[in-house]
Amino acid sequence: MGFARACSVALVGVEGVVVEVQADLEPGVAAFTLVGLPDKSLVESRDRVRAAVVNSGGEWPQKKLTVGLSPASVPKSGSGFDLAVAVAILGAAERLDPRAIADLVLIGELGLDGRVRPVRGVLPAVLAAAEAGYRQVVVPERTAGEASLVPGVSVLGVRTLRQLIAILSDEPVPDEPAETGEGRPDPLLAGLMVPGAGVGTGLASRLGERDGHRPDLADVAGQTAARTALEVAAAGGHHLLLHGPPGAGKTMLAERLAGVLPPLTEQESLEVTAVHSVAGMLPPGEPLVRSAPYCAPHHSATMQSLVGGGNGMPRPGAVSLAHRGILFLDEAPEFSGRALDALRQPLESGHVVVARAAGVVRLPARFLMVLAANPCPCGRHTLHGAGCDCPPSAIRRYQARLSGPLLDRVDLRVEVQPVHRADLVGQGGRGESTAVVAARVREARARAAVRLAGTPWAVNSEVPGHELRTRWPVAPGALETAERDLERGLLTARGLDRVLRVAWTVADLAGHACPDARDVDLALELRTGIARGAGVVGESAGADTRVAGGGPV
Repeated sequence: MGFARACSVALVGVEGVVVEVQADLEPGVAAFTLVGLPDKSLVESRDRVRAAVVNSGGEWPQKKLTVGLSPASVPKSGSGFDLAVAVAILGAAERLDPRAIADLVLIGELGLDGRVRPVRGVLPAVLAAAEAGYRQVVVPERTAGEASLVPGVSVLGVRTLRQLIAILSDEPVPDEPAETGEGRPDPLLAGLMVPGAGVGTGLASRLGERDGHRPDLADVAGQTAARTALEVAAAGGHHLLLHGPPGAGKTMLAERLAGVLPPLTEQESLEVTAVHSVAGMLPPGEPLVRSAPYCAPHHSATMQSLVGGGNGMPRPGAVSLAHRGILFLDEAPEFSGRALDALRQPLESGHVVVARAAGVVRLPARFLMVLAANPCPCGRHTLHGAGCDCPPSAIRRYQARLSGPLLDRVDLRVEVQPVHRADLVGQGGRGESTAVVAARVREARARAAVRLAGTPWAVNSEVPGHELRTRWPVAPGALETAERDLERGLLTARGLDRVLRVAWTVADLAGHACPDARDVDLALELRTGIARGAGVVGESAGADTRVAGGGPV
């Protein structure tokens, strides 16, 4: 009779649970039983592990073999347990010293020839192991860089099971050839990441470059008002609606917003990397996501692909892939109503809770949402209705697809005007570059960080309205126009709070100690679209800002 144990990690969303893999050998008819709530892919590990051990020069025990995964109440899925199961069996068969593997965490899939293949979620798995007190981790060689991001953990990257057996047995380590083509991003999820996505300097970022040219705000012709809104959105984390005819530059502006956002902090990088690791989106050789991600799903995306889901244990959706970055919904009215309304919870809470039969998963989803919409189905509707063939009922139905509760969570609503000939041919001069605007955004965020130090909020869009009114009052008389709009029904109480948040962001960009009347007026323009003669930031002097839609906001 032989017994040995090793450890692995089960992922529930982006959180890990350390699982003890126990192997027990008893006299009897040769059989292999796997218990502990495994899923189909994990049950199939019996055949993978047997072939890998035999093809790695090991002897398969001809006894009754039982492998238990503890705690048995936690659902376990995926092929990442293969390596731990194989090592536990070899320990029970006394091919390895059971004491040497008892506190070893092993993560990896085994090929039939004994190769150790990469799996999703290595970073959150190693983080869970470190939090549980484990200090030695074995992972596939291609994911060793990702696992090494966790401090205080000794990481061993192996290519084959034969190498691992030699290392644990103090034998000469065979030189195994490296394999190419592993560790590529999941092609199904890669479709969500589009040009400009900030995943390190890897695949998604390279796709945003054409002939060495990176998207730059200077490429956008005109659109002074929209550029102002873009800068304010980046500085304060405010959600943005760009409303205007096709070809005016809405998508160009949204794609360049990622370059304006500041680099991720160390903690934010780990959060984003953990989500992308679980989703299988990390490019090979670049284990850490350092810049804000940019996710732009197609308007045919289902609710599950947006908020997360799938068969078995739910997987991250677009809102989680855009965590700490940008979620761009182009042609927003074309998305299904259920999919758009499902965004309300993550917009308010910064996370999404997905319940399935296999379990309940909480996924991070704190993102900056950018909506782009045409004014009508044909796209040619203007304030005067010129050039539009759509009947009024069709226009009303089209615009009503963006529900009031969803738009109420959007702080900035700007109508993008058609580009003038002078701007298009360059007679008006090029606008400011991404680098210039990004520098102002970093300075504004630094001012906000000093003010919000010691609070649970990082940017102005997260601060509750009550706190803004009591802890950080504006300049005397600055709210007169906003209060007048509130009394006239042009602004709701929630809308007033959101105007206050935007006003603080405008003040941070302008370097003011607190918002004055001009800062509040500009925030009102960006919220309601009614020109107030407000002060502006950056290059946006004289901007004509119009709102998409009407009524109280």
